[in-house]
Amino acid sequence: MSPISRAVKFLCNLAHSSSGPSEIPPSPTDFGPQNFLPASTFSFFSAVPSVEMTSTTLICDTQPWKDLKAHVQDIKKTHLRDLMNDKERCESMMVEFDGMFLDYSRQCATLDTMDKLYKLAEAASLKQQINRMYSGEHINSTENRSVLHVALRAPRDAVINSDGKNVVPDVWNVLDKIKDFSEKVRSGSWIGATGKPLKDVIAIGIGGSFLGPLFVHTALQTDPEAVEFAKGRQLRFLANVDPIDVARNIAGLNPETTLVVVVSKTFTTAETMLNARTLREWISSTLGPSAVAKHMVAVSTNLTLVEKFGIDPNNAFAFWDWVGGRYSVCSAVGVLPLSLQYGFSIVEKFLKGASSIDDHFRSAPFEKNIPVLLGLLSVWNVSFLGYPARAILPYSQALEKFAPHIQQVSMESNGKGVSIDGVPLPYEAGEIDFGEPGTNGQHSFYQLIHQGRVIPCDFIGIVKSQQPVYLKGEVVSNHDELMSNFFAQPDALAYGKTAEQLLKENVSQHLIPHKTFSGNRPSLSLLLPSLNAYNIGQLLASYEHRVAVEGFVWGINSFDQWGVELGKSLATQVRKQLHTSRTKSEPVEGFNFSTTKLLTRYLQASSDIPADLPTLLPRI
Repeated sequence: MSPISRAVKFLCNLAHSSSGPSEIPPSPTDFGPQNFLPASTFSFFSAVPSVEMTSTTLICDTQPWKDLKAHVQDIKKTHLRDLMNDKERCESMMVEFDGMFLDYSRQCATLDTMDKLYKLAEAASLKQQINRMYSGEHINSTENRSVLHVALRAPRDAVINSDGKNVVPDVWNVLDKIKDFSEKVRSGSWIGATGKPLKDVIAIGIGGSFLGPLFVHTALQTDPEAVEFAKGRQLRFLANVDPIDVARNIAGLNPETTLVVVVSKTFTTAETMLNARTLREWISSTLGPSAVAKHMVAVSTNLTLVEKFGIDPNNAFAFWDWVGGRYSVCSAVGVLPLSLQYGFSIVEKFLKGASSIDDHFRSAPFEKNIPVLLGLLSVWNVSFLGYPARAILPYSQALEKFAPHIQQVSMESNGKGVSIDGVPLPYEAGEIDFGEPGTNGQHSFYQLIHQGRVIPCDFIGIVKSQQPVYLKGEVVSNHDELMSNFFAQPDALAYGKTAEQLLKENVSQHLIPHKTFSGNRPSLSLLLPSLNAYNIGQLLASYEHRVAVEGFVWGINSFDQWGVELGKSLATQVRKQLHTSRTKSEPVEGFNFSTTKLLTRYLQASSDIPADLPTLLPRI
């Protein structure tokens, strides 16, 4: 490319960029080893040929986007106090499907707003994008992969193709294998090395191999049907490479009755494999090396490394590269440990709940499509109203791990700064997700939500409690007390409280500014009939597809995660330094001043760690 062409290309990108000249690619002299980045990082850039950027139209260049930008001024003149008085508007903002009820009337939006959002969806070819995903096209273009987590919960007779092959039979082959294996373990026909049944399971995995299964497990722990199936069994999850996590997981367990599930697609994930080697030592030091084959199984596609590790390849359960980690809970990643704990029949209900939403997402018109509505409203709040965060507030303690899982699904998927074609985004994309079950969150961060920053909220309520409690003489049941808050909080956010109202209540003049609530703070309410395995599957799939809708509209790739790679690469250099410093007493070199100082202090303060590490396991 000529210098003039390069200049033109840079200026075109700059016109679409809010980042300005900082988008100029760095050179090795900007970020050399003295600034932490190892010099080897830059050999990568020199080895990659320059790539011409294909011309692309960003969604912000379309007329529907511009119409919504102009429409913001109309919305700023409204208040939810007034919008909520429009019965026709409110009724049109309520949608029901398969027992789920969505009320988004407390969003800062009018019927005109929704019409404009539907036009934006058309401009983004949302329907075509959804169909491309379901038809197995390689919509994850940076990794050249299909995105087919919907196939993981498809009916046995469904046809979903990837690269010209129907993948559903392969999915069900693995599900059948999981059903057979889990029934053997649960019935006691598969026993440990000393002849005892394996009643305790530790699943080792990190990220999507941990957060999704943990969410489902936590939600099922108090479901009456699941409780019956789980009697006498334990399921724990080991994710963090911190030895404290190991200590907590093995505390109180006997290797003789423990089965370990190692979840790693490539069987090379650093944290997971170190934890796997640690638990292998925990088992073999008590039961002997040959016990590993009876007490450890794998969820992986790398059968060579599985066998080399000591696990029988026949006890490896496959998944595929068209399954992203954060979307893998419906694969063997989640289905195997959950089936070992609750039985396959419970987990199959979870898969059917997710499949129900999959069908709804693909076929329902946008104005009745729960995931599409959730996604479009998120785009409206983030990119137009300027509200970058979202609070996920389930009024059920059983859903305490839901927000952490969706945090990964959403932020790892849509935390992108460039379009799918590599063009810097001139608009905000991605949400900052956090949450806590009600009413705990009310006594934690709701102060900010009511009187500080505006944070759109998702209120999730359950009609029938998993574990109802009634006390004679109480005004309401425990669950009704909980749900009183579920119904009250959205109205408090929407309506607020004015100075005039406070004056009528004879509030002291000097306290009025402190007790005034501005209101006009958006939320939506999602009401589920109960929280059984089926409903949990519905909830999961609704949020997975919501994230996809956002990404499709923003024009980003919601299915890669290159942002997690750089830190891991740099950790490799630190690991080498720690090894050489401990074994050869070599000084810290090749890092910036700050990192050198921190590393040196750490090494000096932990100098009691022997150079030749002996085996030492936690003792709790």
